[in-house]
Amino acid sequence: MRRLVPTGDAARPVVFAEVPQPTPRPDEALVKVEAIAPNRGETFLLERPRPGWLPGKDIAGLIVQPAADGSGPGAGTRVVGHPASGGWAEYAAVPTHSLAVLPDGIDSVRAAALPLAGITALRLLRTAGSLVGRRVLLTGASGGVGHYVTELALGAGAEVTAVTATPVRGERLARLGAEVVHEVAAAQGPFDIALESTGGPELPAALAQLRPGGTLVWFGQAGRTPVTLDFFDLLGGPERVAIQHFHYAGAPYGPDLRTLVRLVDEGRLHPEIGRIADWTQTADTLVDLRERRIRGKAVLLTGGTPCTP
Repeated sequence: MRRLVPTGDAARPVVFAEVPQPTPRPDEALVKVEAIAPNRGETFLLERPRPGWLPGKDIAGLIVQPAADGSGPGAGTRVVGHPASGGWAEYAAVPTHSLAVLPDGIDSVRAAALPLAGITALRLLRTAGSLVGRRVLLTGASGGVGHYVTELALGAGAEVTAVTATPVRGERLARLGAEVVHEVAAAQGPFDIALESTGGPELPAALAQLRPGGTLVWFGQAGRTPVTLDFFDLLGGPERVAIQHFHYAGAPYGPDLRTLVRLVDEGRLHPEIGRIADWTQTADTLVDLRERRIRGKAVLLTGGTPCTP
């Protein structure tokens, strides 16, 4: 079968290789992959790939071999999955606790756009706590996570201010109901919660926008610039603010995938997909994703067309 493997070349991050079909463990199902969705964090890992690392965490497709231990869906079931690695291939072995069944109304394209960004958004908002009537500042809002966070937070009763690099990247967020600004300093605080994913100077700027006793949840460093905090600047800002580090990881992922699928099926969550292409264009798409030339998610099709119900 064909698999995309790292090259270590930033201009051409992956190439196809012919490899044996994976042999699933007893608690894994074999999925015929129909769509994959790379994440910007994966583009950074591809710059200096670890030996033996196989990229690919977001997939949708069809189960062709159920798990030997009897867990998970049966053969012929359409699923979305979040394997630990190795999803950019014609076939992937996925733990059944990282799968969710797709209803007839959700195609492979929208399904593949859900896992990492959607799970991150769900778990991030759980970390933030109750959102009803609270003011939320979100940086790096035009990426895959940002779109899900914005829609989910607004749906939960929050007032959201989304920070995007350009007006174009904020258009859909504004239509969802967010206040959109293009630098943290332009946001009209104070805020109860800041969700910060950019790093560099943006984090201390977001911290300064909090009300006394507010919380900043730090979940990324997309700007790739380390954060510097000045103690004396903090003294001049809001009192007793908290900074909380967040990372989405921690299986099982199946329950959160089922929640995301249900929300999409009910029309309460709408994946923002900025590009759909054949997976022969993966290398170019990864470069564009890394350079922020794609708004929302990119989805690549292994067979040219998505499986639709």
